[in-house]
Amino acid sequence: MSLTTIEAVIFDMDGVIIDTEPAWQKAEVEVLNQLGVPITMKDAEVTTGLRIDLLVAYWYQRYPWDNYDNRAVAQQIIDKVVTFIETEGAPMRGVIDALKLCQQKQLKIGLATSSSTDLIDSVMAKLGIRSYFEAIASAENLQYGKPHPEVYLNCANALKVNPAHCLAIEDSFNGLIAARAATMQTVAIPAPELAEQSRWVIAHQQLEHLGQLADVLNATTRI
Repeated sequence: MSLTTIEAVIFDMDGVIIDTEPAWQKAEVEVLNQLGVPITMKDAEVTTGLRIDLLVAYWYQRYPWDNYDNRAVAQQIIDKVVTFIETEGAPMRGVIDALKLCQQKQLKIGLATSSSTDLIDSVMAKLGIRSYFEAIASAENLQYGKPHPEVYLNCANALKVNPAHCLAIEDSFNGLIAARAATMQTVAIPAPELAEQSRWVIAHQQLEHLGQLADVLNATTRI
């Protein structure tokens, strides 16, 4: 990673802060299979990081079903994920220590997610971490979700930090594209089973978990 000074760290939520990606994929497959869409958990990896309405539209374009209602299908998937968060949600490895480290280094902390407000609220409440975040940006009501950079640019603007001095942390390729398009420094923390894929080379740095973030911040921040 280049030694550009970092003034803010912007976290993605699903798969970075909380381990919900398997829940998203399971909910996606269950709901869509009931509609006759023949996808598997492996297929669902393709849509990781997409906003929920774009995810539903993606599969409808490939396997159209009768009585298409994007909002209703999206809500079914969301409801299943919310239930998972409330019953089984747990922070990803190193999350709390990473948030405390950012505070210790006097870095601004933001959240840039494709998830809806109700999901954000569920995660913040479950993990008790809302107080760490100075800005929370959702792509829920934007014209475009990730991989479009708008949600990241909005978060940087809310933090009053130049995007070039923000470090974005992502687990999905769509999110990584969004952060790079926003001209941010980037850290990719893909799921272990995806970590060897060559596409992560577009990230400035690739880590196994947030517990390794200290080394990155020590090289890119000045107090």
